[in-house]
Amino acid sequence: MGRTTERRRVLRLREQQGSYRPDALAAEEPLEIRINGEALTVTMRTPGHDFDLVAGFLVGEGLAASSEDLTALRYCAGTDADGLQTYNVIDASLRDGAAVPASAHRNLLTSSACGLCGRESVDAIRMRVPHDLAADGLRVSPDTLYGLPDALRAAQKVFDSTGGLHAAGLFTADGELLCLREDVGRHNAVDKVVGWALREGALPLTGHLLMVSGRASFELTQKAAMAGIPLLAAVSAPSSLAVDLASELGLTLVGFLRGRSANVYAGAQRVALA
Repeated sequence: MGRTTERRRVLRLREQQGSYRPDALAAEEPLEIRINGEALTVTMRTPGHDFDLVAGFLVGEGLAASSEDLTALRYCAGTDADGLQTYNVIDASLRDGAAVPASAHRNLLTSSACGLCGRESVDAIRMRVPHDLAADGLRVSPDTLYGLPDALRAAQKVFDSTGGLHAAGLFTADGELLCLREDVGRHNAVDKVVGWALREGALPLTGHLLMVSGRASFELTQKAAMAGIPLLAAVSAPSSLAVDLASELGLTLVGFLRGRSANVYAGAQRVALA
């Protein structure tokens, strides 16, 4: 299994002096995803919870909606220059050998920063969300929201040693952390959380909250919606397209959630004010 961190020798500067010391870096390696033996895409990720990552990716692509849709996950043969297993190829088996639509194939290497680039129009993505988020009766207090960033940060074990990973956390309506995943890519961290839920048989995630450590992009909003999550919160800003999508789908979108303040950009009716 690949390592989540790697050590490198660096020159550390302090004022006019410098000294060499080891430093921990977040690992980043390619992962090839295959469906029923057919290559689908390659994504850059931090090794760890790879099965969750693939399962969550399939949810976001509309290829799996429940644990019954995903019959098997396995590592395939893949070796480095020394002949050692790299654990960088996973084959997923879909129920009844379901065919993967041509639109799902990515001809590009998917970076850890962006998972949608050049693949299909945002209008087509909007049409695929299978859940009626507007009907979700979730209500949360401001205090519950204010507690999410600290709970997320306290659980980021790899970030403590590297400072280089994003995190996504799944919470109950009263702020209990159910699952946290870290990765160099924001969308990968969310996929790992959603994939965990799929494999636990917990989808759709009605009445739950998703908290992310970075900004709220269109893609993260779409991934939350595909998993049936009615509220997405981020410590940084959302994009205009993320706000538009959240408004259209009935998803509550919270940004700049820091300390005891936040901006609610869509779905403000879910915040229970005093």
